Amino acid sequence: MNSSSVVNWPFRKVLIANRGEIAIRIIRACRELGLSSVAVYSDVDRHALHVRMADEAYHIGPAVAAQSYLNIPKLIEVARRSGAQAVHPGYGFLAENATFVEACKEAGLIFVGPPAEAQLAMGEKTAARRTAKAAGVPIVPGAMTDVEDDAQAHEIAEGLGYPILLKAAAGGGGKGIRFVRNPEDLLPSLRTARSEARSAFGDGRVYLEKAIAPARHIEVQFIADTHGNVVHLGERECSIQRRHQKLIEESPSPVVDPELRARMTTAAVNLIRSINYVNAGTAEFLLGPEGNFYFLEVNARIQVEHPVTEWCTGFDLVQEQFRVAAGLPLSFSQDDVQLRGSAIECRISAEDPANRFLPATGTVQALQEPSGPGIRVDSSLYPGLQVPLFYDPLLSKLIVWGKDRAQAIARMRRALDEYHIVGVRTTLPFARWLMEHPRFAAADMSTDFIAEEWDGSARALLPGEPSEAPTDLDNHAKEELSVEQVAAIVGSILTHTQMEEEKQHRQLSSNGHEEVSRWRAAGRKEALRIW
Repeated sequence: MNSSSVVNWPFRKVLIANRGEIAIRIIRACRELGLSSVAVYSDVDRHALHVRMADEAYHIGPAVAAQSYLNIPKLIEVARRSGAQAVHPGYGFLAENATFVEACKEAGLIFVGPPAEAQLAMGEKTAARRTAKAAGVPIVPGAMTDVEDDAQAHEIAEGLGYPILLKAAAGGGGKGIRFVRNPEDLLPSLRTARSEARSAFGDGRVYLEKAIAPARHIEVQFIADTHGNVVHLGERECSIQRRHQKLIEESPSPVVDPELRARMTTAAVNLIRSINYVNAGTAEFLLGPEGNFYFLEVNARIQVEHPVTEWCTGFDLVQEQFRVAAGLPLSFSQDDVQLRGSAIECRISAEDPANRFLPATGTVQALQEPSGPGIRVDSSLYPGLQVPLFYDPLLSKLIVWGKDRAQAIARMRRALDEYHIVGVRTTLPFARWLMEHPRFAAADMSTDFIAEEWDGSARALLPGEPSEAPTDLDNHAKEELSVEQVAAIVGSILTHTQMEEEKQHRQLSSNGHEEVSRWRAAGRKEALRIW
């Protein structure tokens, strides 16, 4: 039975204010719920997969995000033109922008995410720390107000004791963070952190925290509805990071026992209830070497790593987001949440792990994605895709599930062996290296793992040099066809497909169908106005 037949949705069409794999993830949820999807795209995303998959698609501007995916008036205009009644922001871009939430509200659009008040309460980091402390949630020792001048920074740092962390007050996503080991490094690091925070968030304020080291990064997934229900869905381990950017995530954490899980999830739920939060979000914590945990922040949105939680609980978090936004109660209660097995996610990004993870670009000449038992691929890839440098380099997410962590690792190794992307350097070789690392297998991890293990000798294990033709293949000799041959074959297929679409378009038009959309000629449900 179609889900839309049993739900009286207050919206039937959803504008997705995002791109890439998360836009595709939301489109799929819409389709299962019987909702229509509206995609948006910039100049460089005209042929992106999310544009092809949506029911409708509209151009919103140049490649630069500030003029397209961050252009609030343009997004509101597209929602009006398309007849969308709701907006899903995905993650990144405007997902945690209270101004965008208010703009949607003023335009009569339903925002599929937390209200502006909750975003403001958690978006400013020092205010979030104060809120957490008031709710009885442990916080990392540090400045409870923004650092105003250099002398104050020195005074606070001396009181905390080195090492310390500088953090952007309005930050997120690992931006505006600096690790400071001694007093001599404080002022240069402070200037750099302020500059990066101002560039990334338009707000140069920073604050100080005591550095907890070694530490693990543990987060709790939760979702709350408008009927007073707040449910957590267990925790995720996100300790494998580079420059505060997550690379690998798993659920459940291999070191969180039932007692610790109960304490962390209770803290998260209490915090969320204290701010009247609605919709999905994540409470992030640091787990210290003595087993103590400390509040970091709340991400007021769906997160990149939500699929590992979906694997282990069986609930579709994006569909639940739509239910909450529609004013419906959650489809499950806390008693229904049971963690089963183990799930691991590898982020596959257009970065060169052999060259300090520098961003990569190029054209996907050939693609082989893994499949089989316990494998899920959330991807925006297809042969012929031109990977731009304007946005986050995440291309796909490879997620596996096993009855336990050992089986999940074995499946991830198998899936990574099957995964090949020709034409663009990616983080696939790094993921393969990590899955074979004895420390990872033993769950001996901290946020310093990459700095400790991914040194020059580890990078030397990867094939090729950065100057070589970009490919993620471990051994070119294993391939029966050269990259040039594969590219020629892919080009022929694309040309043939285009010719067939043109043929169908001409046939329909000659049969009295005036101005038939190529999308309808290709079998799409609606004739669109983007051609």
